[in-house]
Amino acid sequence: MKTLYQDGALIEKILQKDRRALFVFYRRYTPQLSTFINHKVGNPHDAEEILQDTLFAFLEAIRDFHGSSSISTFLFSICRHKIIDWYRRRKIRQVVFSQAPGLESLVSPMLNPEEEFNSVLLKEKIKRALSAILPRYRTLLVLKYMDNMTVSDIAQKLVLTVKGTESQLFRARKAFVETFTSF
Repeated sequence: MKTLYQDGALIEKILQKDRRALFVFYRRYTPQLSTFINHKVGNPHDAEEILQDTLFAFLEAIRDFHGSSSISTFLFSICRHKIIDWYRRRKIRQVVFSQAPGLESLVSPMLNPEEEFNSVLLKEKIKRALSAILPRYRTLLVLKYMDNMTVSDIAQKLVLTVKGTESQLFRARKAFVETFTSF
Protein backbone atom coordinates (compact mmCIF):
# COMPACT_ATOMS: atom_id res chain seq x y z
CA MET A 1 0.00 0.00 0.00
CA LYS A 2 2.97 2.27 0.60
CA THR A 3 3.56 2.65 -3.14
CA LEU A 4 0.03 3.93 -3.72
CA TYR A 5 0.84 7.47 -2.54
CA GLN A 6 4.07 9.12 -1.46
CA ASP A 7 3.97 11.49 1.54
CA GLY A 8 3.45 14.72 -0.39
CA ALA A 9 0.83 13.29 -2.70
CA LEU A 10 -0.96 11.64 0.20
CA ILE A 11 -1.20 14.95 2.07
CA GLU A 12 -2.44 16.75 -1.04
CA LYS A 13 -5.11 14.13 -1.66
CA ILE A 14 -6.26 14.22 1.98
CA LEU A 15 -6.49 18.01 1.81
CA GLN A 16 -8.63 17.60 -1.30
CA LYS A 17 -10.93 15.37 0.78
CA ASP A 18 -10.05 12.24 -1.17
CA ARG A 19 -11.55 9.36 0.84
CA ARG A 20 -9.26 6.80 -0.74
CA ALA A 21 -6.18 8.76 0.35
CA LEU A 22 -7.59 9.01 3.87
CA PHE A 23 -8.18 5.27 3.86
CA VAL A 24 -4.59 4.67 2.64
CA PHE A 25 -3.31 6.97 5.39
CA TYR A 26 -5.35 5.15 8.02
CA ARG A 27 -4.28 1.67 6.85
CA ARG A 28 -0.64 2.72 6.57
CA TYR A 29 -0.15 4.39 9.94
CA THR A 30 -2.76 3.00 12.36
CA PRO A 31 -1.02 -0.35 13.01
CA GLN A 32 2.30 1.39 13.79
CA LEU A 33 0.61 3.94 16.02
CA SER A 34 -1.40 1.27 17.84
CA THR A 35 1.71 -0.73 18.61
CA PHE A 36 3.58 2.37 19.77
CA ILE A 37 0.73 3.56 22.00
CA ASN A 38 0.07 0.12 23.48
CA HIS A 39 3.74 -0.13 24.51
CA LYS A 40 3.51 3.25 26.23
CA VAL A 41 0.08 2.93 27.87
CA GLY A 42 -0.78 -0.74 28.35
CA ASN A 43 -4.55 -0.32 28.67
CA PRO A 44 -6.25 -1.14 25.32
CA HIS A 45 -9.22 1.17 26.00
CA ASP A 46 -6.96 4.12 26.79
CA ALA A 47 -4.69 3.25 23.87
CA GLU A 48 -7.66 3.36 21.48
CA GLU A 49 -8.71 6.74 22.85
CA ILE A 50 -5.17 8.11 22.39
CA LEU A 51 -5.05 6.67 18.87
CA GLN A 52 -8.29 8.42 17.92
CA ASP A 53 -7.13 11.68 19.52
CA THR A 54 -3.87 11.44 17.56
CA LEU A 55 -5.61 10.82 14.24
CA PHE A 56 -8.03 13.72 14.78
CA ALA A 57 -5.20 16.02 15.87
CA PHE A 58 -3.26 15.04 12.76
CA LEU A 59 -6.21 15.88 10.53
CA GLU A 60 -6.59 19.23 12.30
CA ALA A 61 -2.86 19.96 11.95
CA ILE A 62 -2.41 18.64 8.41
CA ARG A 63 -2.46 22.14 6.91
CA ASP A 64 0.61 22.94 9.03
CA PHE A 65 2.54 20.04 7.52
CA HIS A 66 5.09 21.47 5.09
CA GLY A 67 7.04 18.33 4.27
CA SER A 68 10.15 19.23 6.30
CA SER A 69 9.81 15.79 7.88
CA SER A 70 8.04 12.61 6.92
CA ILE A 71 4.34 12.12 7.66
CA SER A 72 5.41 9.40 10.07
CA THR A 73 7.65 11.77 12.04
CA PHE A 74 4.94 14.43 12.15
CA LEU A 75 2.29 11.89 13.18
CA PHE A 76 4.42 10.25 15.88
CA SER A 77 5.29 13.66 17.27
CA ILE A 78 1.59 14.40 17.68
CA CYS A 79 1.12 10.94 19.19
CA ARG A 80 3.87 11.48 21.78
CA HIS A 81 2.17 14.72 22.84
CA LYS A 82 -1.18 12.94 23.16
CA ILE A 83 0.42 10.25 25.33
CA ILE A 84 2.03 12.91 27.53
CA ASP A 85 -1.34 14.66 27.83
CA TRP A 86 -2.95 11.36 28.81
CA TYR A 87 -0.35 10.77 31.55
CA ARG A 88 -0.83 14.32 32.82
CA ARG A 89 -4.60 13.87 33.05
CA ARG A 90 -4.07 10.54 34.77
CA LYS A 91 -1.64 12.09 37.23
CA ILE A 92 -4.09 14.91 37.97
CA ARG A 93 -6.86 12.39 38.68
CA GLN A 94 -4.61 10.44 41.03
CA VAL A 95 -3.51 13.53 42.90
CA VAL A 96 -6.96 15.08 43.10
CA PHE A 97 -8.47 11.95 44.57
CA SER A 98 -5.66 10.96 46.89
CA GLN A 99 -5.58 11.93 50.53
CA ALA A 100 -4.41 15.49 49.90
CA PRO A 101 -4.78 18.07 52.67
CA GLY A 102 -5.80 21.01 50.49
CA LEU A 103 -6.04 22.54 47.07
CA GLU A 104 -2.53 23.97 47.17
CA SER A 105 -1.03 20.61 48.02
CA LEU A 106 -3.16 18.97 45.31
CA VAL A 107 -1.41 20.89 42.61
CA SER A 108 2.20 21.17 43.71
CA PRO A 109 3.26 17.47 43.87
CA MET A 110 2.24 16.77 40.30
CA LEU A 111 4.25 19.56 38.74
CA ASN A 112 7.51 18.91 36.99
CA PRO A 113 9.66 21.87 35.89
CA GLU A 114 7.87 22.13 32.56
CA GLU A 115 4.46 22.25 34.25
CA GLU A 116 5.41 24.80 36.93
CA PHE A 117 4.84 27.51 34.38
CA ASN A 118 1.20 26.41 34.17
CA SER A 119 0.62 25.87 37.90
CA VAL A 120 -1.54 28.97 38.31
CA LEU A 121 -3.69 27.89 35.37
CA LEU A 122 -4.00 24.39 36.79
CA LYS A 123 -5.07 25.69 40.20
CA GLU A 124 -7.67 27.88 38.54
CA LYS A 125 -8.92 24.96 36.47
CA ILE A 126 -9.38 22.84 39.61
CA LYS A 127 -11.28 25.67 41.29
CA ARG A 128 -13.49 26.13 38.22
CA ALA A 129 -14.22 22.41 38.05
CA LEU A 130 -15.15 22.35 41.73
CA SER A 131 -17.44 25.33 41.31
CA ALA A 132 -19.08 23.82 38.21
CA ILE A 133 -20.25 20.59 39.84
CA LEU A 134 -23.34 20.22 42.01
CA PRO A 135 -22.98 21.94 45.41
CA ARG A 136 -23.62 18.64 47.21
CA TYR A 137 -20.79 16.98 45.27
CA ARG A 138 -18.51 19.93 45.95
CA THR A 139 -19.28 19.68 49.67
CA LEU A 140 -18.52 15.96 49.70
CA LEU A 141 -15.19 16.42 47.89
CA VAL A 142 -14.14 19.30 50.12
CA LEU A 143 -14.98 17.34 53.27
CA LYS A 144 -13.17 14.24 52.03
CA TYR A 145 -10.10 15.63 50.29
CA MET A 146 -9.55 19.06 51.75
CA ASP A 147 -10.82 18.59 55.30
CA ASN A 148 -9.51 14.98 55.40
CA MET A 149 -12.69 13.61 56.93
CA THR A 150 -13.38 9.89 56.89
CA VAL A 151 -16.38 8.54 55.03
CA SER A 152 -18.11 7.68 58.30
CA ASP A 153 -17.50 11.22 59.66
CA ILE A 154 -18.92 12.71 56.47
CA ALA A 155 -21.93 10.39 56.68
CA GLN A 156 -22.55 11.45 60.25
CA LYS A 157 -22.15 15.15 59.45
CA LEU A 158 -24.50 15.00 56.45
CA VAL A 159 -26.92 12.56 58.09
CA LEU A 160 -26.37 9.82 55.52
CA THR A 161 -25.51 6.15 55.68
CA VAL A 162 -21.88 5.19 55.13
CA LYS A 163 -22.84 3.27 51.99
CA GLY A 164 -24.84 6.25 50.70
CA THR A 165 -21.90 8.54 51.35
CA GLU A 166 -19.53 6.22 49.49
CA SER A 167 -21.94 6.13 46.58
CA GLN A 168 -22.28 9.91 46.47
CA LEU A 169 -18.50 10.33 46.75
CA PHE A 170 -18.09 8.05 43.76
CA ARG A 171 -20.55 10.14 41.74
CA ALA A 172 -18.91 13.36 42.96
CA ARG A 173 -15.47 12.15 41.85
CA LYS A 174 -16.84 11.12 38.48
CA ALA A 175 -18.57 14.49 38.00
CA PHE A 176 -15.41 16.33 38.97
CA VAL A 177 -13.21 14.35 36.55
CA GLU A 178 -15.67 14.80 33.69
CA THR A 179 -15.92 18.54 34.38
CA PHE A 180 -12.18 18.95 34.86
CA THR A 181 -11.27 17.18 31.62
CA SER A 182 -13.87 19.15 29.67
CA PHE A 183 -12.22 22.50 30.43
